Amino acid sequence: MSRRRSVMSEQFKAELAKDLGFYDTVQREGWGGIRAKDAGNLVKRAIELAQRSMTQPPQA
Repeated sequence: MSRRRSVMSEQFKAELAKDLGFYDTVQREGWGGIRAKDAGNLVKRAIELAQRSMTQPPQA
């Protein structure tokens, strides 16, 4: 079975995990060690950031 390619970069996920307060778990146990609630919050935050970047006018 092939692994799915991630839509988010590892760096972006790590930054979000730091902001959300569970990066220590990621460092200790990997992404499989986080709670489902934390994974959901990470996705929710990524979507919020993407939507915000789509509604902002381009920088000059």
